[in-house]
Amino acid sequence: MAGYEEVRVSGFEEFNRAVEEHKDKTIFAYFSGSKDDEGKSWCPDCVKAEPVVQEALKHATKGCVFIYCQVGDRSSLRSW
Repeated sequence: MAGYEEVRVSGFEEFNRAVEEHKDKTIFAYFSGSKDDEGKSWCPDCVKAEPVVQEALKHATKGCVFIYCQVGDRSSLRSW
């Protein structure tokens, strides 16, 4: 069982709400391209990074919060 709390959000507004709700805790944030129906991100860098992030989370201490934020699909990112 993880010693940290995981919060999954989608987009900037949900991310900001999650940060505000957990502002008294140590927060780790991971931003990833949104995943398809098969659970795979369109972002090749995110696909490579996710196992590394998951491994590092094994060392997160109790009381920490991990915010996993999906940023949208490829086309929405290009419109920034």
